[in-house]
Amino acid sequence: MDATAQAVNLIQVATVLLLAPLVAGVAARWRAWTESRRGPSIFQPYADLRKYLRKEELVPQGSSRVFLVAPFLAFGAYVTIALIVPVLTPYPIPFASTADFLGGGLLFGLAGVLTLLVAIDSGSNYALLGASRTVSFAAFAEPTLIIVFFAVAVITGTNNPYVTNNLLSASISAYLSPTHLLVTAAFFLLLLVETGKLPVESAGLMEFGMLEDARLFEHSGRLLGVLRWNGWMKQFLLYAVFVNVFLIPWGLVAEPTVLGAVANLGVLLAKIALLVGVVVLVEATLAKVRLFKIRDFLALAFSLSILSIFAYVVLGVG
Repeated sequence: MDATAQAVNLIQVATVLLLAPLVAGVAARWRAWTESRRGPSIFQPYADLRKYLRKEELVPQGSSRVFLVAPFLAFGAYVTIALIVPVLTPYPIPFASTADFLGGGLLFGLAGVLTLLVAIDSGSNYALLGASRTVSFAAFAEPTLIIVFFAVAVITGTNNPYVTNNLLSASISAYLSPTHLLVTAAFFLLLLVETGKLPVESAGLMEFGMLEDARLFEHSGRLLGVLRWNGWMKQFLLYAVFVNVFLIPWGLVAEPTVLGAVANLGVLLAKIALLVGVVVLVEATLAKVRLFKIRDFLALAFSLSILSIFAYVVLGVG
């Protein structure tokens, strides 16, 4: 691996680590504006993270080392994902060949399982409630994710996200094909679920709307800071994959240089800002659905992903 490739790797990982809290802060500020509130500063997540990391954590009585170690293992999983998915480059970076779409999905799943184990190990009834709800809905979300990846594979002949990006950016007919449009819609609905957005989840409704946050209820100090950071990185990575591979595959400079990676950073932020605006608009116009209705929401996403496969069989890509 040459020095340029190492530098691009470093820039990409640093982008995910350092800008994930900023995206969360911008989303919170914009959502507050839709509610006629001033809202927190866009840099509030950094202040929260600094506060958490400076405090001592409290460990529930009866918990094991899983409670202490699992958040850091999940953190490592998200950093690994940052090395293999298209965040800043439309060309594969050195570690990209180690995993494809399915491998990245498995790493996301591993990080989710580790967070569930932390909630279970805490012994808190409320954390267990959030974990059980998350698992019950994951039973509907995971098949949708698999079908989404399968639909991408039939379009491009491979499960490699970089190949998908290059094909869709070079072919308008492939981009506008019913298969791609349906799978993009399915992935967007799944994105709302995985990032804890309305109409599926609302942290402001306490136990009636909390799924992700409920699992972290017994954490404090450094452990809570790491888990919050994990959530922000998960959101940033999913946003990056969605905009770079599915929604807006154009704009990234293919020049394998440090300057090209830095230029792509501005392009990525513009794409994510557009997506954040759309998500905020969705949250501002939709109310929280009842808990048992979340299955219907996921069923819609699953149906769209299945329809994308039928569209390919009947109509093809072009």
